[in-house]
Amino acid sequence: MEIWINPACSKCRSAVKLLDAEGADYTVRRYLEDVPSEDEIRAVLDRLGLEPWDITRTQEAAARELGVKEWARDASSRDRWIKALAEHPKLIQRPIITADDGTAVVARTDEAVRDALSR
Repeated sequence: MEIWINPACSKCRSAVKLLDAEGADYTVRRYLEDVPSEDEIRAVLDRLGLEPWDITRTQEAAARELGVKEWARDASSRDRWIKALAEHPKLIQRPIITADDGTAVVARTDEAVRDALSR
């Protein structure tokens, strides 16, 4: 299992603490330093069963500068959103855990972390 984190994020720190408490075997990816490619973002979205706008932090300064709130949320706009996430990784919701069963979860709650652990 892998967890995408921003160490400055309290939800990320909580998720890592819970993974440690449960003795989970996982890898940390500091996605602001080890930025996921567009293909990696597509793969995680497929695992999450979500669209890029579902995992975009629209309140971030970069999101406001890009005007993402005004972007269409449809199949023809999907690549535009993914490109923005790859170019501005701060826009990616966090933490994201890729589970051993091939799925993934946005692990913003203890329940979501436990869900990933149970997979």
